[in-house]
Amino acid sequence: MTSELQKQAKDRGIKYFLISFTDLFGTQRSKLVPAEAIDAMAKSGAGFAGFATWLDMTPADSDMFVIPDTSSLIQLPWKKDVGWFAGNPWMDGKEVEHAPRNVLRRAIAAAAAQGLELKTGVECEFFLVAPGGDSISDPGDLQAKPCYDQSTLMRRYDVISEICDSMLELGWKPYQNDHEDANGQFEMNWEYDTSLVTADRHSFFKYMVKSIAEKHGLRATFMPKPFPHLTGNGCHAHVSLWKDGKNVFADPKGELGVSKLGYQFLGGLLAHAEALTAISNPTVNSYKRINAPVTLSGATWSPNTATYTGNNRTHMIRIPEEGRFELRLADGSTNPYLLQAAILVAGLDGIKNASDPGKRLDVNMYTHGHLIEGVKKLPLNLLDALRAFERSALYKHAFGAEFVTAYVKLKMENWNEYMRYLTKWEVETTLDC
Repeated sequence: MTSELQKQAKDRGIKYFLISFTDLFGTQRSKLVPAEAIDAMAKSGAGFAGFATWLDMTPADSDMFVIPDTSSLIQLPWKKDVGWFAGNPWMDGKEVEHAPRNVLRRAIAAAAAQGLELKTGVECEFFLVAPGGDSISDPGDLQAKPCYDQSTLMRRYDVISEICDSMLELGWKPYQNDHEDANGQFEMNWEYDTSLVTADRHSFFKYMVKSIAEKHGLRATFMPKPFPHLTGNGCHAHVSLWKDGKNVFADPKGELGVSKLGYQFLGGLLAHAEALTAISNPTVNSYKRINAPVTLSGATWSPNTATYTGNNRTHMIRIPEEGRFELRLADGSTNPYLLQAAILVAGLDGIKNASDPGKRLDVNMYTHGHLIEGVKKLPLNLLDALRAFERSALYKHAFGAEFVTAYVKLKMENWNEYMRYLTKWEVETTLDC
């Protein structure tokens, strides 16, 4: 395999390889390796000091080595002399248990032991903003309802088309691009695949979008709620489960074309929604999206209750067509690997326990949700979500106690740092209390 890498590098004109891993906060970390050294790196891994990233380590810990998954190779379309690998962190001769890609790979292996495979697609929304991040990049993008607007889409044709051309070149099979519901916001869709492939592509997509936007003098952000009056950045996941090449969620005789097993999987997501939110919505800013007031466009397009429905975008989960459903909870800050793992673990637990999701709700949750009794509310802030995640016996068992401890510890530090800030609003409303 390693000699093949040398050949690929020569045949494709690759001079350097990025050996990359994603830390707990979703940040990509890399070493830039000359092609001449890739054989040794593919065998032993590129060395990192884990403490210098968002992993729960100390300066006294051993070197961490990231071994590239050679099947994940992507040649950068906008810088063709560079190849990119997703990698798996190791330390002291064993995999780092709380490294996100390793967490997902363990969840995939557990599903495979049951003959099951998760396939997903993600819809990654992002804003194109000014380099300073304080305003959208197009001053003419002013409509109250800018979604799908042709003129504003085409004013960013150079950026969007270059990203889409890159995905076409990589074989991702992109199929549509649009201006989304907020001013300055876009979404690009590509074909679904197995959960690990989707996670790798999701991670690379964020890097690619930011890089190409920067090339055009702009900045791309996946921040959940960068502007208070505009719709936030979601990351909707379309989910199906497969066995022996067959989609086991599909059943023409099932309600809305979904099988009993599919509803049990869905029931698992609803049952673990509060803990899941710590992964799908992992930042302080996330809760300004899922608990937002009405935006300029008239809707937030994000849930605040753990409910499901048919083809109705006001719930946490919708069933748009037979054989799959859409989880609308996650936002742009979600970790690509942990999102897939959290969905898979909760869904399989639903199947294991034959979870009943109850009767679907077909009401508009934005206008009539307050009239529905007994529905589970999603966490109001990151602290509530972290506490639910820490209490979750399921995630502690599936992700490992080391992961839960590390994740909660670092995210709680994040929360405590946020709480040390005094906002202008607090002063204005409380100074004369």
